[in-house]
Amino acid sequence: MAARQCLAVMVERNGGSDVLAVCPIEIADPGPGQIMVQLAAAGVNFIDVYQREGTYPIATPFVLGSEGAGVVVQVGAEVTDFSVGDVVAWAHHRGSFSTLVVLPAEVAVPVPDGLDPELAAAVMLQGLTAHYLVNSTYAVQPGDRILMHAAAGGVGQLLTQLAKAKGASVIGTVSTDAKAAKARAAGADHVINYSEVSDVAAAVRELTAGEGVAVVYDGVGKQTFEASLKSLRIRGMLALFGAASGQVPPFDLQRLNGLGSLFVTRPTLAHYVLTREELLWRSAEILGAVADGSLRVEIGGRYSFADAARAYDDLESRRTTGKLLLIP
Repeated sequence: MAARQCLAVMVERNGGSDVLAVCPIEIADPGPGQIMVQLAAAGVNFIDVYQREGTYPIATPFVLGSEGAGVVVQVGAEVTDFSVGDVVAWAHHRGSFSTLVVLPAEVAVPVPDGLDPELAAAVMLQGLTAHYLVNSTYAVQPGDRILMHAAAGGVGQLLTQLAKAKGASVIGTVSTDAKAAKARAAGADHVINYSEVSDVAAAVRELTAGEGVAVVYDGVGKQTFEASLKSLRIRGMLALFGAASGQVPPFDLQRLNGLGSLFVTRPTLAHYVLTREELLWRSAEILGAVADGSLRVEIGGRYSFADAARAYDDLESRRTTGKLLLIP
């Protein structure tokens, strides 16, 4: 079959959201071990921003996007897990903002029958991230007190629900009263509005009778890093999984000693889905929970490919809650 034409959101040069353009491209047939998917929805994520800006260098021009879901329309040789017509989702495949996506079958996972592909696309990267954070980076135990920054965001709402299901007490931070309501709806026991509180760490200490929390899940980065360190109990862990406010500058490791023999880790999803078995385990638990209603996913906005720049402006300004999607 000849190469197919489709539309894609391209990064023509590194920079702000204004460098994004919708362009026609050609997609070759899937090769051995690959599948071609008609995209139903794609997730908007901060990793895309880092790639667009050049923080994570990629030769330009390139197709943006790493997460999506859709229907298999063609399979290459040696593919045994999927057939034409199957609904699949993925969290990590660069070039996903395209009406047709060719990707390795090994990075795709089956979507449960009856689950809306938009919900699958909305939960893959953030849901798998929340899953590894609470199960593997720091295995949350009943009675643990945890601090979740950006608790009204996509990861924040999912992680709060997963941690509560494990019996933890969750303290969330937010920037507005409206976001506070979102965090409480997700199950947060306490919410700190940092636009009204001058010292977040002191507020956390007050809520924990001076002890601090067992773990801080911090996807904000530069703006919250100091408060995160100072909110931890002795031998607590800071899991820094993102940098929505900018990268954390270098700091003196000796400080971890004085603050209570603390642990700091900078995990990334790729290292927690190293095997096909691990990817299928995490995705089956997350997608299954969404399908049966025990895990709620909020879609905070849907944008056309032509409005991709506005989607990222909204994401980077932190004006939104929940998950943003591009719909081709």
